[in-house]
Amino acid sequence: MKHWTDHQLAFVIARIAIGINFLLHGVVRLPKMESFASGLSKGFEGTMLSPALVEPIAFGLPIVELVLGVLLIIGFKTRLAAALSFILITLLMAGTSFKEDWDLVGSQMIYVIFFFLFIKNSRHNTFAIDGTPKTVVDGFTGHE
Repeated sequence: MKHWTDHQLAFVIARIAIGINFLLHGVVRLPKMESFASGLSKGFEGTMLSPALVEPIAFGLPIVELVLGVLLIIGFKTRLAAALSFILITLLMAGTSFKEDWDLVGSQMIYVIFFFLFIKNSRHNTFAIDGTPKTVVDGFTGHE
């Protein structure tokens, strides 16, 4: 096995772990899509969000989570997948804020931090379909 820097190993571990997390969110919800969407919609009753808005998002959410999870696990379009994941989490945080579930908003912020770090440190991405990993040596960026 090729020697990876500590930064590369850390990036791969985090990318795959968050990817598995997203993938499994989608996988476990797909078989029970109807009840998941119904439950999510009911959870927003009494908020300013209309069921006409919540329900389509609830049906699409597991598919989006599954796709983003796969992209992160295999390292394909990692930077784009991280940016799209950030957008998804931001939308979920907005919804959670309408429910005034501040504990969950705090938990969702952890994902925001991960995606911030993924984008900020994307030069350390390796073990990925994205292509040749980049390294930084003495301040200069190069390819391995």
